[in-house]
Amino acid sequence: MKNYFSLILKYYTMKTRLLLLSLGFAALLSACNQQKPVETPAVDSAAVAPAVTQKLITAKVFLKTEKVADFIAAAKAMVDSSNAEAGCISYQLYQNPYDQSQFIFVEVWKDQAAIDAHFAMPYFTAWGPKTQDWMAMPAELKIYDVAAQN
Repeated sequence: MKNYFSLILKYYTMKTRLLLLSLGFAALLSACNQQKPVETPAVDSAAVAPAVTQKLITAKVFLKTEKVADFIAAAKAMVDSSNAEAGCISYQLYQNPYDQSQFIFVEVWKDQAAIDAHFAMPYFTAWGPKTQDWMAMPAELKIYDVAAQN
């Protein structure tokens, strides 16, 4: 009797497996047949304007210790003048609290044209020669595209 029940259990287990496998295969075929090709609208590549991308600039500055006060005084004028420019979104200066001779400018600009205009400003072109002897080492300048604007 025990072998009989064991045989019935194996039969129904196999039958259940085949039924589930058949149902799964039928569902898969049904899903594949229902997919329609996606039509991509034609786009005139000449009509697509390039996206205007905000820019972020970081400029890390390393000063000679005895020039920190001179730098802060000069940098205040640079920050104020830069923030007054039409294409400037933000222009800030931060001092490293652990090394008072290290600073970083963090700037956000409307686009590359705004940066180009900033770099051409008389107060900016005078900045390098004015502060050159105050530097302990060259500045580290990085320009980034702002990844998400909306």
